[in-house]
Amino acid sequence: MIIDTHIHLDDARYRDDLNAVLSRAKEEGVQQFIIPGADPKTIARAVEIVEHYDAVYFAVGVHPYDLEAYDTDTLLRYIEHPKCVAVGECGLDYYRLEGSSEVKEREKVRQKTLFRTQIALAKEYGKPLIVHIRDASSDAKNILEEEGAAEVGGVLHCYNADEQLLSLADQGFYFGIGGVVTFKNARKLINVLPKIPQNRLLIETDGPYLTPHPHRGERNEPAYTKLIAEKMAELLALSCKEIEALTTRNAVKLFKF
Repeated sequence: MIIDTHIHLDDARYRDDLNAVLSRAKEEGVQQFIIPGADPKTIARAVEIVEHYDAVYFAVGVHPYDLEAYDTDTLLRYIEHPKCVAVGECGLDYYRLEGSSEVKEREKVRQKTLFRTQIALAKEYGKPLIVHIRDASSDAKNILEEEGAAEVGGVLHCYNADEQLLSLADQGFYFGIGGVVTFKNARKLINVLPKIPQNRLLIETDGPYLTPHPHRGERNEPAYTKLIAEKMAELLALSCKEIEALTTRNAVKLFKF
């Protein structure tokens, strides 16, 4: 059994064939799915999906790229839904910052403020966090520690292989491993993977993005988690069944299915 802990099934690219996508996933042993919250405008679609499919769950949150769309009322409307299992994806992403140093700094401050707000929300409602970090490891780690995020824990979605984040494993955080681990240029992640405690590993697709080899360039989908599990097994000298079992246990423990 595999749990895809991060799959944007509410994305328009799945609208025409969602049944087929989920059927193919189940044929590959994927039994449960989590739709992360990235933009409040798509949460209603996520709720529509989880209420139609027993195996699908969701989270509420706002991606740092979508901070303009942050709406507390929308998140609060859905956070107590029985199939809402987390807050996020929230976090920091400095990769696309543009403009002068002053403009960039203002944007960083806005992202940090929204990140802290969502950590507080997770703590208030007892939900784990789905954390997005890109080119912002130090700031994100500091905020998680300063805000006491260990109280709820969470997952570092699409773990960026920055070793300074490994210490978060001792604070209830897990590490989401996706299709990047199959890329030929993923040497950094391949090298750091054995350093992650096995009881902190999760599998995710981040579909429709980050499609694993040999399907790069295609739309990603949950069935491809099998390719991720196989690569993890190879790198960790375990069987694929062992990877599936331990990542499933970890997901169940974190998200309390």
